[in-house]
Amino acid sequence: MGEYLQVYSEGCSALYDNGVKTLTALPPKTSSSFSTANRYWWDLDAADYHDRHPEYLGQNSPHGEFYWCPEMLHEQEERLLGQAGELAGKNVLELGCGSAPCARWLAHDVPDVFVTGFDISMGMLRHAGTSHGAHLVQADAASLPYADNSFDVVFSVFGAIPFVEDSAALMKEVARVLRPGGRFVFSITHPMRWVFLDDPGPAGLTAITSYFDQSGYVEEDETTGEVTYAEQHRTLSARITELIDAGFTLTGLLEPEWPQDLDKTWGQWSPLRGELFPGTAIFAATH
Repeated sequence: MGEYLQVYSEGCSALYDNGVKTLTALPPKTSSSFSTANRYWWDLDAADYHDRHPEYLGQNSPHGEFYWCPEMLHEQEERLLGQAGELAGKNVLELGCGSAPCARWLAHDVPDVFVTGFDISMGMLRHAGTSHGAHLVQADAASLPYADNSFDVVFSVFGAIPFVEDSAALMKEVARVLRPGGRFVFSITHPMRWVFLDDPGPAGLTAITSYFDQSGYVEEDETTGEVTYAEQHRTLSARITELIDAGFTLTGLLEPEWPQDLDKTWGQWSPLRGELFPGTAIFAATH
């Protein structure tokens, strides 16, 4: 799409070159407190987030990188979305793409694939650099702005799913925009991690809450009481039930082991914890 990445912003009638700092996309009137909070959280945190995780986010690669999780599981090796030949000519959507390292990598890796990266945060999308074949959209995943049967594959890498208020409704939205036989693959923080303190060290090995408490995590402004960050928690069985209720057939569930030669720490993910219990769950389903 030329030298600059163009981003379509919900509520705007034009395409804007990536890097236009004057563009402010207002939340749609239907946004929940979850959507509004997370939109602005990621807008504010985008620069620091990329400074902390340059390798994982493909900052040193012009075409991005496609790691499914902090355990550094790469799509080049796993092909969870399908072989390159299977994806050629297909329409693919990434939910919660952030700066779209995965969408950009896929667009470069697979000939004739049409990849759309979708995120609520314009701040994150601005870090995508040039497009390299991926098409980026800024909008709320709670209501996907696409017609029925628009995509052959939908995927998400630690994006969107935990950050919407109603993930069951999101699963139904994904089912709606997928074509019959379409594939849906997503990675999330392993639900078991919610039991433990968010600490990569020894303190993070002690259970502090019930796995079955699905109230999630919310931060609020002490003065206004407004939600400033929100993330929901679902058990493994709850996630699978959401998929089934949306009409999906679960075809795989991966719990990647921590690689023996990986000595890096990512937030709560670390060699210490990774040796004892999984940090990531990857779901694969067909519709």
